[in-house]
Amino acid sequence: MTIPEDLLEEIRAEAAERGLSAYVAEALRFKRDRDRLLELVNWLEEEYGPVTDDERAAAIEELEDLDAEHERRHARRKRNAGDAA
Repeated sequence: MTIPEDLLEEIRAEAAERGLSAYVAEALRFKRDRDRLLELVNWLEEEYGPVTDDERAAAIEELEDLDAEHERRHARRKRNAGDAA
């Protein structure tokens, strides 16, 4: 596996005390969950027809909410790690 050096440096800086492996594992879990959600959407479309624009907008809004929650938790962990230092 090859990761561009500039991206790797950014990730190492973000990962800080958690470590690169923990950061990558979390990112892979996040990606896996999104992939599974996409598989579910595809299956549901096969079973029940295409997703409407309203349904798609609601799903995107929900994903954005999940992303925001992820960012809040990440920021909280970062703050707590700073407080502990």
